[in-house]
Amino acid sequence: MKVAITGKGGVGKTTLSSVLARLYADEGRTVLAADVDPDANLGLALGFTEEEVNSITPISKMQKLIQERTGANNLNKFFKLNPQVSDIPDAYAREINGVKLLVMGTVETGGSGCVCPEHVMLKSILSALVFRKDDVVIMDMEAGLEHLGRGTASMMDQFIVVIEPGARSIQTYEKVKKLAADLGITQVRVVANKVRDQQDEDFLRSRIPEADLLGFIHYSGDVIDADRRGMSPYDTSAQTVEEIRRIKDKIDSEKN
Repeated sequence: MKVAITGKGGVGKTTLSSVLARLYADEGRTVLAADVDPDANLGLALGFTEEEVNSITPISKMQKLIQERTGANNLNKFFKLNPQVSDIPDAYAREINGVKLLVMGTVETGGSGCVCPEHVMLKSILSALVFRKDDVVIMDMEAGLEHLGRGTASMMDQFIVVIEPGARSIQTYEKVKKLAADLGITQVRVVANKVRDQQDEDFLRSRIPEADLLGFIHYSGDVIDADRRGMSPYDTSAQTVEEIRRIKDKIDSEKN
């Protein structure tokens, strides 16, 4: 199972990513969660402490490793576009609660589409992740899909956009759906988070095709409290875990 979860900051994609990862890990599956969001906080949501999270260096900041694998340095302007990276997830991931966390980081210079060693490294690692045949891979992405190439995207089982019940969030879903279509992906699924009542559900159903809607996660003060306390929502909100479990069951049934 390979799942890419995207959406604007603050909508709850990290909550969905972390709980999905924990649920699969509870089944005894080998789970690798990749934090590809520039505002990386998947570690806290999985159960790491702030001190532990702060001690993790993102792959994009490991200049010595990037130079070794791509051959890039200050004297050499040429570098490999397909560096060897298959060992990196296991070598640099940190494990907690049965989930291996790989913090990817982001490229802060040259634009989102730059062809630079750091960008090539991240794309190569993401491509390697989809070839981990027996593993569950959960990717907590930023709102765009710039890190995913056509080959990588074609092997994903699910593209999920996390949205809130509002017009601007619907626009994000539509934008991601268009970006995914450019990569040859015809179906993008939606999980609606912070849903308050039937009115929110009716609004979302009126704007999202039924085939695309995976489910709802209702507003939970327990999740907000967990975030303030730097804890995993998996350990604090039974309601949210159960709602995401139902979403997971739907994903699994379609996979099978």
